[in-house]
Amino acid sequence: MDQKVQNIIELRDKFFKKLDDEGPPNSRNFHSADIDKIKSTDKWLQRFLEHNEFNVQEALKMLWDTCEWRKNFGTNDITENNVRKEYLEAGICFVFGKDKDGKRLFIIKSKLHTKNARDFLELQKCIVYWFERLEREGNGDQISLFFDMVDAGMSNLDMDLTRFLIGLFKNYYPNFLNYIIILEMPWALNAAFSIIKSWLPPKAIPKIKFVKKSTLKDFIEPKSALKCWGDKNDYTFLFVSEPQSINLSNEKPENRKVHFIGNSCSTDMPVTNFGDQTKTEDDILIIEPNILTFSKHGTEVIGTISLTNPMSEQHLSYKIKTTSRDKFKVRPSTGILLATQKATVTITLQTSCSSQSVLGNDRFLIMCLPIENTKILASELIDFWKSNESTAKQYRLICRDGNENLCDQKSNTLYYGNGSSSKTSINLLFSRISEIEERHISLQKDITLLKYFLLISITAILTLLFWIIISFNTNFYNSIKEETCTIDNKILVKHDEI
Repeated sequence: MDQKVQNIIELRDKFFKKLDDEGPPNSRNFHSADIDKIKSTDKWLQRFLEHNEFNVQEALKMLWDTCEWRKNFGTNDITENNVRKEYLEAGICFVFGKDKDGKRLFIIKSKLHTKNARDFLELQKCIVYWFERLEREGNGDQISLFFDMVDAGMSNLDMDLTRFLIGLFKNYYPNFLNYIIILEMPWALNAAFSIIKSWLPPKAIPKIKFVKKSTLKDFIEPKSALKCWGDKNDYTFLFVSEPQSINLSNEKPENRKVHFIGNSCSTDMPVTNFGDQTKTEDDILIIEPNILTFSKHGTEVIGTISLTNPMSEQHLSYKIKTTSRDKFKVRPSTGILLATQKATVTITLQTSCSSQSVLGNDRFLIMCLPIENTKILASELIDFWKSNESTAKQYRLICRDGNENLCDQKSNTLYYGNGSSSKTSINLLFSRISEIEERHISLQKDITLLKYFLLISITAILTLLFWIIISFNTNFYNSIKEETCTIDNKILVKHDEI
């Protein structure tokens, strides 16, 4: 038997023997997903062995500590739906491109982060979400940690965050790190990174690579180098939800998909997977729930909807409007859904509004269109919708306060397409909102042009004043010079007469 296989078997046996003999710390069970992983996934155990140079006892200690940490941190339960979505969408950390070894880059955009500006625990959860997602998508393949420090300063250095990142690689994600690439590190931070090096094990020190824009190509695939790093890729970060798979055996009735057919909705058709689900020709977007319910979370009244692209090959763009823009804040109101992907939209009721008095009369319009360019810029996405909105597929969603009785089937109706006069009125209202939005965009452009005009005018006036002053000084100097010459000539004449 291969020695590596023997080590894996030994590590697994030792873990379960320790579990039987001692039980987990504080008599709490480890997460069942981690136990199943230890039972069935040799590759995961092999990573612990490789991380500890095949020292079985050290690998066992790390495996045990990892399971304990994962249970306490709630790692297996972290999803994009229970972390701060605005942190994911801010682009402080994200995944894009690959290093020269083909390993994916986990990018920290340093200039977008300031220490203590965000809830640290929530930021940690976002990072763990990305690590877990990378584990799933890459089947445990290594990644490179990329610190983009372009335009960063002392205020952007967060030693606690950096320590947490290194701790994840060092203690809980074995053999997961390929490189630590640091781009354009300011000289003022050299001392700080000397401290950071001390947190790494000696064998990890050679993994640190300090690069400039001119040497970035030595460690990054050329096609992955962004324009802000001095290269050609014009990628702009836009958070895209992770494709979800559904386990029918664990499916709850409230999690069933809603299919929009004509003017009705059905909730009794579970979906086995997004690519092969049964749908009509018009079904290009799945929306959950079939009624938008608002509930109080702390001091805010919030509702959430889930948008799923059920198609296996076609990408979609969506846009959400409301009849009461002054009452609701929709985040994100536009976005892109790759094939089979799912996104969560959060709708917050403004604090000045009462949910009982406004929700029953308010509606949301959800529009979607096929799109080919999934790396489109935000400004280009606005133009895309402005040009194609009239052809978009439309879904209308009513909303209720969370304390209301939602069992009435009539109140659960989701309006779609043309029909009654009431829906015609809603169409007119949404059309009016679109007109106002277009005027708003036009006004913003006019203001921008006015700013440029004022800047040019001020520059022209200052230039004119400058030349007037220069001309005045020149004439004054010439006048003085002429008077001086005249006086000198008179003096010479008088001298000659004498």
